[in-house]
Amino acid sequence: MHILLAEDDPALAESTARALRSQGWVVDHTPRGEPVPTSVKTDPYDLLILDIGLIGIDGFETLRRVREQGSTLPVLMLTARDAIEDRVHGLEMGADDYLVKRSRWPS
Repeated sequence: MHILLAEDDPALAESTARALRSQGWVVDHTPRGEPVPTSVKTDPYDLLILDIGLIGIDGFETLRRVREQGSTLPVLMLTARDAIEDRVHGLEMGADDYLVKRSRWPS
């Protein structure tokens, strides 16, 4: 499985990527929202894991752009934003699932 991880927090991105790689998955990482729509259009990803609080454009706008270009790539929003409104907004914009990050990840 080839995953694009869009996460602005370096420590969280590293621990998430390490966990996914330990399961045999290939993980590419970007802390910015801008390159994501082009990347998912040109590279054969199986999943996009998307934070909301990205550098540059946020995860909602990134998701809008990905879906606007017709991509059906599965998108998992993984974010600290736990408000019901954010969850509904993410799913209405085309996320396939929305998970709230734990405040602390195991190392």
